[in-house]
Formats: sequence, structure tokens, C-alpha cells
Amino acid sequence: MDDNDKLRERVILPSIETPTLTKAELADLLFERLGLNKRESKDMVEGFFDIIHATLVQGEDVKLSGFGNFNIRRKAPRPGRNPRTGEAIPIKARNVVTFHASHKLKGVVQGDIPAGEEFE
Repeated sequence: MDDNDKLRERVILPSIETPTLTKAELADLLFERLGLNKRESKDMVEGFFDIIHATLVQGEDVKLSGFGNFNIRRKAPRPGRNPRTGEAIPIKARNVVTFHASHKLKGVVQGDIPAGEEFE
């Protein structure tokens, strides 16, 4: 096992069984690691995402230090095309959410920066 394998082992949470981290798994991790009861853990995770959701809906950006930024970007209307029929279809203006990972998160994922306590 080389250093990169050891780093990946430390970064990946041991109780995650699937490659996708779900809200239920986050709540379980709060329950296991912080000693909160299951209801408090679930409510905390739901509350966290509700705050992020509400902030983005208001058109404000969300910055999570050491993790990344969620930004609202306005996309202008543009011409589109139905790929099946080739028919021209106008695409309306809309807001989209973008995510930009922080340099710290990118470095940890790439293995350039050792994972700290906050990533374990």
C-alpha cells in the first residue's frame, strides 16, 4: 500500500458503503461521531440543506470555507435545437447553480495536500 492509498483511506469515510453520500448517511455519521440522537442528526442535516436551498433561491451565493462555493448564474435566452427532429426551439433565460471547489478541497482530492481533521 503506497502513500496515496493510505491518504485515500483516511479521506474516505469508513461507514460509507456506496460511492454516493446520502443525507441519511450524513445523519448516521453525526449520530455515530457526535453522539446526537437520530432525530437530532436528521434534523441538523435537513436544516443545513434547507438553509443552503433557501439562500440559493433568494439569489445569494453560498460559501463554505475549505469546501467550495455555490453560485447563482443567470443564463441568457438562446436558440436551441431538438436533436431528434432538428427543429429550432428557443431556450428561455434561467438561473443555474454552479459549484466551484476550494483549492484546499481540490488539493486533498488530488492527494497534493494531506487531509486534516476537518476532512476525516
